[in-house]
Amino acid sequence: MTGDTGGGTVVITGASRGIGRACAQHLEATGFEVFAGVRDRARAGLLDDAGGRIRLVDLDVSDPASVAAAASEVAAAVGDRGLAGLVNNAGFVVGGPLEHVPLDELRRQFEVNVFGVVAVTQRFLPLLRSGGGRLVNVSSVAGLVAQPFLGPYSASKFALEALTDSMRLELRPFGIRVSLVEAGAIATEIWDASFEAADARMSALPQEARALYGPAYARARAAMARLGRRATPPEAVARAVGHALGARRPRPRYRVGRTSTLVWLVSLLPDRMRDRLVRLYLGV
Repeated sequence: MTGDTGGGTVVITGASRGIGRACAQHLEATGFEVFAGVRDRARAGLLDDAGGRIRLVDLDVSDPASVAAAASEVAAAVGDRGLAGLVNNAGFVVGGPLEHVPLDELRRQFEVNVFGVVAVTQRFLPLLRSGGGRLVNVSSVAGLVAQPFLGPYSASKFALEALTDSMRLELRPFGIRVSLVEAGAIATEIWDASFEAADARMSALPQEARALYGPAYARARAAMARLGRRATPPEAVARAVGHALGARRPRPRYRVGRTSTLVWLVSLLPDRMRDRLVRLYLGV
């Protein structure tokens, strides 16, 4: 991809590590001023890396007060210039058999991955409109093909697909281009964190539930771990985000990672054939 030329100010959510961190560093290097939204400044460490053009802002997308405060801080800094871009990247993974996923955790999954995207977008849209900016939502191929034991996460990403399509149609009359990044397996800390949380959840299940789901979960986990070892560096996602923000003709969708195109092709198959391929790959 070519054409990602920087200029202006962008806001990135979930920027303390992984894809968000890579995006902040890449966009700063290509000429953008970056407001890096973080929940934990101690884990961010971005200011030391960026020569002063990355500015941390406290931003918890699931907390309306935090979102409002961050929007006010950014608005005061950019003034009439507005924003050149908003990158909705914050997210996390809830896994486990749906029969035993606590509803509070399912709600938390949507609070961050879905409602958080809408809340942040609503707050920052006036700044995007005044600055002629662009909107980029970072999603996953889990929003194309659902997987066993990742039901909550897949559901949140399926929802983000639909929301982004609606945003693209609604905001085009105002000159705001909207792009979706469908990331495949990306080499970030989310793998270890997700496995650790899912393992703990499985261990806490009643013995009968572990007997029912344990063998299939173990095989699926092993397959996902193998995939993680071949994951694409997060800088590939950062380059796609840079193109979406800076290119003359940004794409509506960017598929990033070695597995992204394959998963998209699988998503086009009839249901029974798709299910069979997923079961074969994951060993369930």
